[in-house]
Amino acid sequence: MITLYSSILSQPNLISLTSAPTTSSNHTILSFKPIIPTTHVLNFLPSLSFSATTPKRHRSLTPFAVAEETSTVTDVASRKLYVGNIPRTVNDAELANIIQEHGSVEKTEVMYDKYSGRSRRFAFVTMKTVEDANAVIEKLNGTQIGGREVKVNITEKPLQTGDLPSLQSEESEFIDSPYKVYVGNLAKKVTSDILKNFFSEKGKVLSAKVSRVPGTSKSTGFGFVTFSSDEDVETAISSFNNSLLEGQNIRVNKA
Repeated sequence: MITLYSSILSQPNLISLTSAPTTSSNHTILSFKPIIPTTHVLNFLPSLSFSATTPKRHRSLTPFAVAEETSTVTDVASRKLYVGNIPRTVNDAELANIIQEHGSVEKTEVMYDKYSGRSRRFAFVTMKTVEDANAVIEKLNGTQIGGREVKVNITEKPLQTGDLPSLQSEESEFIDSPYKVYVGNLAKKVTSDILKNFFSEKGKVLSAKVSRVPGTSKSTGFGFVTFSSDEDVETAISSFNNSLLEGQNIRVNKA
């Protein structure tokens, strides 16, 4: 009995069990003495350990965040202007000086042809507020800059997904050449194929391309036609400058 209790109670090391003989040989008195706590009191379960962890919180987009992003894109689009038919000599700084007379300008970007390095005669201007953008349209659209009547409006809607393959193919198929002409005042319905077929009547055309407003399928009103010789270029200029194409007199000169 003494051995059993001793085994059970001594395991936690909380009390000790001793026996003392009595005057009677038939009985044993059990006495309990508390043990003074030490730093080893809790070592009876050395194999157990406890830790607290904070569950990971997965970041997710809330409807508010999505709405905020969409709102930002819409806001920029409503402040971004297309300014067309500007003189080739006008650069970003000069255009900004003209525009800021009618509103606060955030960014001005004149577009240049990647082949010739010449101005494409149009630009994008982002105003600081929608009110500024509307004021510029009202004051400058239809007016003249450097002797040219400019067109000012809100930029076009982005391309639909279905329009991308045909336009990307048109761009990749264009063959550049040092023998190239610029063709201006094109009707909006003139395509690259129409332009190539038109110039092929008087010479061997390598390639033709109608320029588009970036991010849209809208024609900028001009294009390029490439040839294999300088003679073909001179023939195209003398034959087609100021000629009629799809109801409009086109301008043809060296690019």
